Amino acid sequence: MDRTQATQRIQELRETIEEQNYWYYVKDEPKMTDHEYDLLMKELIALEGEFPELLTPDSPSQRVGGTPLDAFEKVQHTTPMLSLGNAFDEQDLRDFDRRVRQAIGTEEPIRYVCELKIDGLAVSLRYENGRFVQGATRGDGTTGEDITQNLKTIRALPLVLKEPYSFEVRGEAYMPRRAFEKLNAIRAEQGEPLFANPRNAAAGSLRQLDPKIAAERSLSIFLYSLVGDDLPVASHSAALHLLEGLGFKVNPERREFTGIEDVITFVQSWTEKRNTLGYDIDGMVIKVDSFAYQEQLGFTAKTPRWAIAYKFPAEEAVTILRDIEVNVGRTGAVTPTAVLDAVSLAGTTVKRASLHNEDIIRGKGIMLGDHVVVKKAGDIIPEVVEVKTNMRTGEEKPYEMPTHCPACGSELVRLDEEVALRCINPKCPAQIREGIIHFVSRNAMNIEGIGERVVTQFHEQGLIHSVADLYYLNREELLALERMGEKSVDNILAAIEKSKENSLERLLFGLGIRFVGEKAAKLLAQRFGTMDELKNAPVNDIVAIHEIGTKIAESVSKYFAMPEVGDTLNRLKDAGVNMEYKGLRPQEVDQDSPFSGKIVVLTGTLEKLTRKEAQEMIEARGGKVSGSVSKKTDFVIAGEEAGSKLEKAEQLGVQVIDEQTFLEWIGEQERQWP
Repeated sequence: MDRTQATQRIQELRETIEEQNYWYYVKDEPKMTDHEYDLLMKELIALEGEFPELLTPDSPSQRVGGTPLDAFEKVQHTTPMLSLGNAFDEQDLRDFDRRVRQAIGTEEPIRYVCELKIDGLAVSLRYENGRFVQGATRGDGTTGEDITQNLKTIRALPLVLKEPYSFEVRGEAYMPRRAFEKLNAIRAEQGEPLFANPRNAAAGSLRQLDPKIAAERSLSIFLYSLVGDDLPVASHSAALHLLEGLGFKVNPERREFTGIEDVITFVQSWTEKRNTLGYDIDGMVIKVDSFAYQEQLGFTAKTPRWAIAYKFPAEEAVTILRDIEVNVGRTGAVTPTAVLDAVSLAGTTVKRASLHNEDIIRGKGIMLGDHVVVKKAGDIIPEVVEVKTNMRTGEEKPYEMPTHCPACGSELVRLDEEVALRCINPKCPAQIREGIIHFVSRNAMNIEGIGERVVTQFHEQGLIHSVADLYYLNREELLALERMGEKSVDNILAAIEKSKENSLERLLFGLGIRFVGEKAAKLLAQRFGTMDELKNAPVNDIVAIHEIGTKIAESVSKYFAMPEVGDTLNRLKDAGVNMEYKGLRPQEVDQDSPFSGKIVVLTGTLEKLTRKEAQEMIEARGGKVSGSVSKKTDFVIAGEEAGSKLEKAEQLGVQVIDEQTFLEWIGEQERQWP
């Protein structure tokens, strides 16, 4: 067979195989036997091996898994992947509907789309000219991880669309129950730990560095939204129909209703039917159908105002409470945890449950040996909700909270009429360990490779006694530890080094200042700019920040007044940890910039800048970077090989500039570029 014949045959095989994938994995209506399918795939792989120049990334042969990765690259979401607000009963749904109608300014019933809330891993997929080019996890909502190669192994996900659209589509990757049971059976035979539930199994599969492992896990995916500024449809329901027509797997159990009461009836029907499916769901999602209304409703800081997730009532189970253990958190709060006889609950095996604090134990009259009702709060955190006093045998024993810290022996106290008991010893090893775990976490300093187990190991071996010690670890002492190979150690040290470049707000949040969450940390960093300015700021200056109250301001002031904090900050600074805010401060916005208040789209490959650098430059000058071209777009910056976005800009008459012009406009043309 010559090259021309091979090209034609490869194209025929790819089209046939993808068509069969669609009928088998999307429509669940196979059109050929497994044997026939395997023969076609075998022929395709053989031809691509004989003519390697004809192999393309979107070939169905690439679904078997490619070369293992060293690490996942970070992906900046053009549009944030926000969480949904929750509803737990009918009244919550009616209140949501009332807020929607008030914001829109109408008494007329609103049209809603109701969908099953798939219990899996949220992902974002980018298509260019109808071809799948990148897939990412949700991550923290702003930045995810590039799992493109793993997502390609999901046969229900089209690598090539039926039309050459360029857009972003989002969905939920999941593991069907049969695949989950099969996977755990194999792991049990091999003596490996079992996955707790299909959601964890799906997330673990897609975060494997070896795509071949993901390919073996029989994952699937439902797509549920289109993202962009200039979509070819005017409603969510129309978007779902479009996705179906393009070959995407869209959940068939969705319905459209006008008015909230029909929505409530539909939601109630699925509360009873949730376990009849071949995959897990943990609720329903209700969205305003009209995109125009969605735009009018907008977003809060964390959630869209036009959508809500109804959470199914938590499943409950009865088991025996055998013991109560107490744990010391990073702020010194002592939290009791129930130790239970193992019980199955919402698809997981539960052996421990939260008791929150001493008052809960007293209020519920909990005794050791009691039969208790356990439920999952929001299907996530198990908690003890009730004692079955009628099942007592007389052998139950009362429980007394400890008077001294189980970690350091210091006397426990109650502060400011708080419910929780606290250890106020700043050198308490439990607080130090928990504080370091918080410091390295994703939303704080994001030091990959150092999780709870590694922090515990380092702490127990005496290598770290404060967060600053992380920056003074050396390769030799880490290599001497168990389960620490050269590659693991190098990755950890590289992640620590990388974290030095984080902006100030991450460091502030990571330090664990009481009452200072992510949002407050960013507000403080924006206002004061540097650690020194914040450290020396009077309480009145801190309180003057909008959304920062007296409680937070006094906590910040007390924190920086502690001598040990000054020592820690000095050591961090000496180690090279950044102490300045890297983002745009309100007073620094260049109102005279040609990008101030403008919407800008980047397309193609830039020669001197990365996309991230260009975006930061635009945002630092008061502009906003969008992922798609629309009539609202002010400028398009086009690099080499600019595609459909450039074409659309020209069609709409949007001004297009090249990279050199962009640099001249922002006054960077004299910079010495590599």
